[in-house]
Amino acid sequence: MDNVLTEALVRALAVGTPLLLACLGAILNERAGVVNLGVEGLMAVGALAAFAVAAGSPDANLWLAVGAAMLAGAALALLHAVATVTLRANQFVSGLALALIGTGAAGLLGKRFEGLPLFNKVADWNLGGFTISPFTVAALLLAGAMAFWLGATRSGLTLRSVGENPAAADVLGVNVGLTRVLAVLGGGALAGLAGAFLALSYRSSWADNMTAGLGWIAVALVIFVGWRPLRAIAGALFFGFLYYLQFRLQGNSPVPTEVFSAMPFVLVLVVLALAGMRGQAGNAPAALGRAYVRGER
Repeated sequence: MDNVLTEALVRALAVGTPLLLACLGAILNERAGVVNLGVEGLMAVGALAAFAVAAGSPDANLWLAVGAAMLAGAALALLHAVATVTLRANQFVSGLALALIGTGAAGLLGKRFEGLPLFNKVADWNLGGFTISPFTVAALLLAGAMAFWLGATRSGLTLRSVGENPAAADVLGVNVGLTRVLAVLGGGALAGLAGAFLALSYRSSWADNMTAGLGWIAVALVIFVGWRPLRAIAGALFFGFLYYLQFRLQGNSPVPTEVFSAMPFVLVLVVLALAGMRGQAGNAPAALGRAYVRGER
C-alpha cells in the first residue's frame, strides 16, 4: 500500500510540475490584466529549445538548455505582448494564435530532432529514498516566492493594481504598458521552463505534441485556484494525480483507452463549471482581458 501511495505521489509531482510552472506564468500574466491562451505553444517552443541545446553533445550544458527554453518562451510571448498591449488586439484571439504558432513551429522545426537520444538529462535528487526533480523543487519555491511577492512587496502590489484598476495605477505614476509587457514576458519564460522540464527531465526526448494539452489545463487551472500561487500547488498535484490515475486504470479495465485519455480534460470542464457556479470566477482581476487606453473609462 505504501508503495502504491509513494508511486502515486511521485507521478503526481512529475505531471504536476509543468502544470504548476505554466500556471504560475499564467497567473503572472493575468494578475497584470492580460489573458494568455497561448501557454500550450509557449511550452512547446520551450521544450524544443531545451532539447535542441541539450542534444548537441554529451557535454552539453543542461542549465544553458534551461535558459534557452525560458528565453524562447519569453521571445514568443513578446509577440503576444506587442499585439495586446501595444496594438491593443483582442487578447483571446492573440492567445489562440500564439498557441497555434508555437505548436506548429515546434512541430515543424523539431522534426530533425525526432528519434535523437538525449545523452544526459537533468538528474533527479534522492531525498532519503524519495526521488524528486530539481524542476519540481524550483516550481514549489517559485509558487511560494510569487505568493509572497504579490502580497507583500511594492512591485507585486503595483502589478496587481495594474490588473485591477490600470487607470488609478496610471494616475499614481505606474507605467501600465511596461508592467503588462514585463508580466507577459515573465509568464512566457515560466511556460518555457515547463517545456524544458518535459524535454530534459520527464521525457528526456523530443516528439511532436509532447505537451499533450498540459498548457490548456494550466490555463484552466488558473481559474480553479482563484489566481493564487499557493493554491496552484494543490491544483497541479490534483490534476497530476488524475493523469497518473488514467494510466493506472487503462490496463485494468475493459473501457476503451480513449475514455481515460480524455478524463483529465473532462475533469477540467467539470471543475470550471463548478467554479462558475460557486462564483469563483468573480475573483478574477477586475481589468482582466481589457486593453488600457489612457483617458478612457
